Amino acid sequence: MPRRNLPRKANRSGHNDVGPAADSVLGGNRTEIGPDGDTYTTRMIPGAKAVKTYRCPGCDHEVRPGVAHVVAWPSDDFGGADNRRHWHTGCWSGRNTRGLTRRWS
Repeated sequence: MPRRNLPRKANRSGHNDVGPAADSVLGGNRTEIGPDGDTYTTRMIPGAKAVKTYRCPGCDHEVRPGVAHVVAWPSDDFGGADNRRHWHTGCWSGRNTRGLTRRWS
């Protein structure tokens, strides 16, 4: 018999407890420390929201529309518009073990 997924019950405050990582999955910002010790602000972009083509600095391939990915920019850049980079999720996760194919700035 197939399993039936039920919605999570609300906690005492009336909110569903979806955990701390849900903020980034749902489009909120996170702060991460890079391999060079610099801090970056990141945001997860779901595939349904990805509508443009970008160039991933990790692999130098295109991040195509409809592909979930990560947007990252230096945390000290308050607006973030000029230094935002769109990364494949795997490239962002593996940036500690390999170098960039393109210059970050």
